[in-house]
Amino acid sequence: MFSVLADIDWPAVAIAAVASFLLAGVWFAVVIAKPYAVALGREGAPAPAPTAVTTAGPLVCLLVTVLTSAVLVEALDITGIGDAVVFGLLVGVGYLGAMTFQIAINPNFPRPLYYGILNAPFFVITSVLTSVLLVAMR
Repeated sequence: MFSVLADIDWPAVAIAAVASFLLAGVWFAVVIAKPYAVALGREGAPAPAPTAVTTAGPLVCLLVTVLTSAVLVEALDITGIGDAVVFGLLVGVGYLGAMTFQIAINPNFPRPLYYGILNAPFFVITSVLTSVLLVAMR
């Protein structure tokens, strides 16, 4: 099952990772910027200065997620766009969305459910986007 690394379409992985990273920029800087600050208890506070970790870290994490999906798409032989959407939803809701809420449910998040509601859709959308791109570019 995991001997599929040679079969992965690496340009598709790169495109899906970049597309997800760009979507993250729009999602977090434009779509939910103000509500996100509220969810974190930072309403009215200046945004923290970007660091190498906060800039490169999300790209590395997205790349790992995309690569993992690429391995599973190949191993499961997903070839249709409809199946790619179902796979993306399964991973997005079942793993990424659930983990978003699990991570937020701790004392460091003043509004954990609000945080999850704001963030989980991004991960579901990028999971579906990634799956569709990986299958469409096969």
